[in-house]
Amino acid sequence: MNVVAPDAAAASAVAKPQDRLKITEVFLSLQGEARDAGWPTVFVRLTGCPLRCQYCDTAYAFHGGQWWEIDAILAEVARHGARHVCVTGGEPLAQKRCIALLSKLCEAGYSVSLETSGAIDIDGVDARVSRVLDIKTPGSGEAGRNLWSNLPLLTARDQVKFVICSRADFDWAKDVVSEHRLHETCDVLFSPSHAQVSPRELADWIVEEKLPVRFQLQLHKILWGEEPGR
Repeated sequence: MNVVAPDAAAASAVAKPQDRLKITEVFLSLQGEARDAGWPTVFVRLTGCPLRCQYCDTAYAFHGGQWWEIDAILAEVARHGARHVCVTGGEPLAQKRCIALLSKLCEAGYSVSLETSGAIDIDGVDARVSRVLDIKTPGSGEAGRNLWSNLPLLTARDQVKFVICSRADFDWAKDVVSEHRLHETCDVLFSPSHAQVSPRELADWIVEEKLPVRFQLQLHKILWGEEPGR
């Protein structure tokens, strides 16, 4: 795990609370998902999440972390020298000051994406950010947390992701895409929950149904498995 440098942490300790965020890690890797898959990307992983999806692979970000001044986060991102930045979690929008961080990253000239569960209002997110909205399927155990009022806010810059845990999840997601005509607004991504649905199985379903969605695998998992910070 590649966390922010200790001297930045020391500086953050004296920052005003309104200028700080709790961070689990900051690291450079390849983006493994969505539209920017394959690009070297700096990931800023915020601590904490109000959801408990049964397939979650970042439970280590639920607790702990360190408080960082937003300017210190920006300095650490700059140190890695990549154009793309992804703010993720946990659930990053659970920390209200995430909105300020996203805007400052945009102002610094980065190509910025936000990975969010869709359980929190996205209306205040800077319009320059690509919001990757993870709509929770019934198989996640958290479908009741979906904030459906987020969907009309989506634009062509944004992306919607469904993690498919079963054929029932697939049919449910297919109906959501059709009902809200999501494919006409933004990219729609279907991913398999590997312990429950094989990649080939999901790919076959998409082809058979001729769905206007993009099949995706997690590139970072193929390369590095479950290693944190990769």
